Amino acid sequence: MVRLELPLRLGPHSTKCFRPNIRPKSIISQRTASSQAAIAESSEDVDPSSSFTTDLPPDDIVRTFNPAERSRTRKVQLPASRYRFRPPKYYRGPLHPYQPPPPSDPSSRLFIPGPFTLPRLQQTYTSTLRPDLLTLSYLHLPPGYRPPPRAPRLRIWDDSSPYHKNRPARPPRGADVLRLLKKPATFRNVPAVERITVHTMVKRAVDDSAHLHVAGMIVQAITNVRVRTHKHKKTLQQFGTRAGRYVSVTADLRGEDMYHFLGKVVDVVLPRIKDYQGVKGSSGDSSGNISFGFDKEVVGSFPEIEVNYDS
Repeated sequence: MVRLELPLRLGPHSTKCFRPNIRPKSIISQRTASSQAAIAESSEDVDPSSSFTTDLPPDDIVRTFNPAERSRTRKVQLPASRYRFRPPKYYRGPLHPYQPPPPSDPSSRLFIPGPFTLPRLQQTYTSTLRPDLLTLSYLHLPPGYRPPPRAPRLRIWDDSSPYHKNRPARPPRGADVLRLLKKPATFRNVPAVERITVHTMVKRAVDDSAHLHVAGMIVQAITNVRVRTHKHKKTLQQFGTRAGRYVSVTADLRGEDMYHFLGKVVDVVLPRIKDYQGVKGSSGDSSGNISFGFDKEVVGSFPEIEVNYDS
């Protein structure tokens, strides 16, 4: 009972004793020039002298001042600055306080200077082909244009039968795969070559892997890109393949290597093919991809391979 009645008895007395004082107190934040001068005169840490009042060095000292020559003739070189930024050797995660600079920064360990010049094919595309492709594929849409509503790409069931319930939508007519959606052509998405994939399969590599090594070195020589190997997943007796055996190599080209390889194919290899009719238009998938192949005799027309035949 004492613990319960004690707060009730001390309640009114505690409110009288601990009543807060809410009277406003004036805050003095005004400074005057006289007070600042008095503080400056009374402070011993303030240096009254100024660099504007000091005398200039003599002219002979100014003429003979050469810090580069002085550091060159110094017998003992000074240590490197401890405050100079050095990128970390290893990446320690995005949450580490010491982050490396981006590869585009010259102080980064991954910085690669250049490109100083563009491949000739890339310059031709930028100056000639790009404006022509934009002119041929451009479709002007005025501001406020609203495209007309389109039917769903997948056909739905008409529910004329009870078996239509909970069934997935039907594929389009004439094909089992939907085509890619085409964005309207603007100056931001002009058609361009983004990647070239060089792939070859060697059937003899099932019995002897030396044939695959030769094919990998040839592809790497003509593309200047490190190749990747692939192996069979299943064993097929009719094709003579065995699971787990490496039989093909692939090289993916982007950027400068891609333009150099495409330039060699267009300027050197294709003109040497006798009675060449060009690449068939039906070889692509109508979505920006096109594929064609070369025989082993045509591969010998590449300069990197031809030089070995001549020797």
